[in-house]
Amino acid sequence: RSAISARIAKLPQLPPNDEDDGEKYKISDGIGELSTGMGPPPLPRPSTSTRKPKPPNPEFKPLSPASYFSQALQISLPTRALDVRVYYTPPKYDNGGVIVFHHGAGYAGTSFACLAKEISEVMRDNVGVLAFDARRHGKTTSSQSDEDLLIDVLVDDFCALLQTIYPDVAAAPNLILVGHSMGGSVCVRACSILQQRKYNIAGVAVLDVVEGTAVEALPHMHAILNSRPEGFDSVEEAIEWHVNTGLIHNPTSARVSIPSIVVPADSALTPSTRWFPSLSSLFLGLRPTRLLVLANAERLDTTLMAGQMQSKFWLEVMAGSGVGHLVHEDDPTKLAEILADFWRRNERIMVRGNVIKAVGEV
Repeated sequence: RSAISARIAKLPQLPPNDEDDGEKYKISDGIGELSTGMGPPPLPRPSTSTRKPKPPNPEFKPLSPASYFSQALQISLPTRALDVRVYYTPPKYDNGGVIVFHHGAGYAGTSFACLAKEISEVMRDNVGVLAFDARRHGKTTSSQSDEDLLIDVLVDDFCALLQTIYPDVAAAPNLILVGHSMGGSVCVRACSILQQRKYNIAGVAVLDVVEGTAVEALPHMHAILNSRPEGFDSVEEAIEWHVNTGLIHNPTSARVSIPSIVVPADSALTPSTRWFPSLSSLFLGLRPTRLLVLANAERLDTTLMAGQMQSKFWLEVMAGSGVGHLVHEDDPTKLAEILADFWRRNERIMVRGNVIKAVGEV
């Protein structure tokens, strides 16, 4: 851990309350200037002389990620032409592992803020948590054109980031990869690559994404995205809209996560069928233990139904009126308990050079 901590210390740290402070999210010229960055380009905004801006609702004031992660880093990946925003809370002990989160399309690393804090509390800081903003998301920037979010590009970005943070494989912690929606597909595909490079991947967890249902739903996504407002008068209004429409059921999580994805409208992010092909079969073929967390059991496709009956993976269904597609934002307390249990089942103890599987490991 000392080697890893030294490496992290050399990375550019951001002041804990600089641009992440809620007060910094205020936008001066308001109307129509903010977009979620996902979906078709915004429609021409109405004239400022014909529409009175809506005053911000203080109940939806942004919350800083500084209260949920111990570090905010900006990590340069020169070979990928990226400057990646990373949120990190290291493990307390030398042999502690790290849970690495990859968000879904249109979201950001702050989407895992509440979950990360819950995990730190449940695991008593014995396990670290790391989240980041993917290419064309949040506060990650690129010096080259990155309009096409091919799955291979996202996978290579993910692997390059982890290799930059943990360049010494021998000193790298055990990792559990957790991906939501599009991020789940990235984690599944990155797992074997990281293992080939000798990283110890203790498990892979996929949050509310199944190949069959994801591909079936994509044709309807454009209509859903077109129903979004063309813009917001303030970040508070964007947060309120996500809560009132039920996209995020947890107002606290929305106040942390939404400010990172609400940016001046300049480009669109279109969902791609290329993110999900063969996801189910690749998931079942992984060597590490596999966890699938769904908001609804009906989302299982044929391949996963067969795999589940053969006990090839651990399935958790977080059904409930307060849980939707963003399971990690809607009920971070319950998901933290699930992931903590998943970690304990897969914990490995080194004894005289031999790897001994902990009792209860699948």
